[in-house]
Amino acid sequence: MSDQIQRFLFDNTNVRGEIVTLENAYSDVLSRHAYPPAVNALLGELLSAVALLTDTVKLDGIMTLEVRGEGALSLLMAESNPGGELRAVARVAEDAALPDADAGFRELVGEGQMVITLDPREGNRYQGVVALDHPTLAQCLEAYFSQSEQLATRIWLEADGKRAGGLLLQRLPRQAQNQDVDAWERSVTLADTLKPQELLRLEQRELLYRLYHEETVRVFAPKALAFGCTCSRERMANGLLSLGAEELRSIVREQGAIDTQCHFCHSRYHYAAADVEALLDGDPDAPSPTVH
Repeated sequence: MSDQIQRFLFDNTNVRGEIVTLENAYSDVLSRHAYPPAVNALLGELLSAVALLTDTVKLDGIMTLEVRGEGALSLLMAESNPGGELRAVARVAEDAALPDADAGFRELVGEGQMVITLDPREGNRYQGVVALDHPTLAQCLEAYFSQSEQLATRIWLEADGKRAGGLLLQRLPRQAQNQDVDAWERSVTLADTLKPQELLRLEQRELLYRLYHEETVRVFAPKALAFGCTCSRERMANGLLSLGAEELRSIVREQGAIDTQCHFCHSRYHYAAADVEALLDGDPDAPSPTVH
């Protein structure tokens, strides 16, 4: 099974869709961590979701999807970039009891919010926030589109620790009088017959035929997806600077250097005392060290 996203639309309607299937990218994310099975499943759903949303909004930039909860699972985060690279990470709250394998979304995250950040290569950064008022991740995302984009959107997400997949349908504003006015209800009703294993195991064109063989569906060229981390020494350095000069120099005095690690891919970065001072010298807001 290929890691890819497939865009499609129904001719003479205002309905469009996306299908995503993930296997290697999903495996690459999980291989870097040791999460409980229920968390692995949610990470697969989140990876599928961030791929679907990035393609749906046609973002030329980085999209970040964060779920911040007050339950055993305090954070879920996934990112995508214009090259089709995906990465994700989870954080289980300290001293939290490990969830059962069949624990649901709200059982894991509890109360909280979902934050969707669009960071385009050009233009302004945008951030949308929606409360976790629904029992599944897919339903929370649907609420986001309803509130922020004001577009009727349905999303189906599945993951089993080995494969992840997602289907998105969206109704656009009508642009012609001769459009099929029943297409939205019909396409959603058919998608609701989809079984979890079909979303995870069927090839994308086979899945479309299974659902919509009586419809006129236009299928576009698929886009390849893969695991990829955007961490770098420069990005890590910028993160260190956010701690402030006093805190950085305090760490260097105690430890002799600063070692940090990417939470997504586990790459390690070492900053000697001289490296830290060089960073601070390049930061106009950092005070100079006191000379005694």
